[in-house]
Amino acid sequence: MISSQTAMIFAAGRGERMSPLSDFCPKPLLTARGKPLIVWQIERLARAGFTTIIINHHWLGEQIEAALGDGAHWGVHIRYSAEAELLETAGAIAQALPLLEAQQQPCAFVAVSADIFTDYDYRALHQHLQRLQNLSEPHMHLVMVQNPEYHPNGDFALANGLLSLHDAARLTFGNIGVYDTRMFYDLKPGKRCALTPYYLAAIKAQRASGELHQGNWANVGTPAQLQLLNAE
Repeated sequence: MISSQTAMIFAAGRGERMSPLSDFCPKPLLTARGKPLIVWQIERLARAGFTTIIINHHWLGEQIEAALGDGAHWGVHIRYSAEAELLETAGAIAQALPLLEAQQQPCAFVAVSADIFTDYDYRALHQHLQRLQNLSEPHMHLVMVQNPEYHPNGDFALANGLLSLHDAARLTFGNIGVYDTRMFYDLKPGKRCALTPYYLAAIKAQRASGELHQGNWANVGTPAQLQLLNAE
């Protein structure tokens, strides 16, 4: 597998819970602390050494392309994966594989959601990119956070660097992950599919590592959450 400095930002969702703010503006372009949510992600990825950023879009996607352009402003190369129909996260990856695999070879890549706000240092993911790229079978690595009030039961448990489906001490997936493109070869481009089945399969096969980020992290999904973030 080749070395990759590529990241993907999920930015296609309709953002219905953010209505009415997202009715005429895509949620990734909503302003948080003085700049669009997605720009915070682009800046942090750029500082961490990621040179190519793939952005998928669907709802009002033309506004995203017009606002961000080719990425030269941040010293990165932005490429877009437009979706005629919303494909969800795994479907978005399958659709974007030709962009992610720029040299037409399998690679590991980082994927993050456009609507999170965090101080997580993306430079920490390079070691996991390198590790995954040296494995014979496709693995994933997920960044977990403490459970927010609106998600008290969490998603997966974390012990000794591996994720599990144990009920006790579950943490919340922070929408920051490292994936292997080979994991999505079974998914036909254009098919709608979430990442959840891939999480479950990788965890059951003990091919999902994880870490706990204990710094700032927020999922900005509603006008109230955005207002709170801007008020802090």
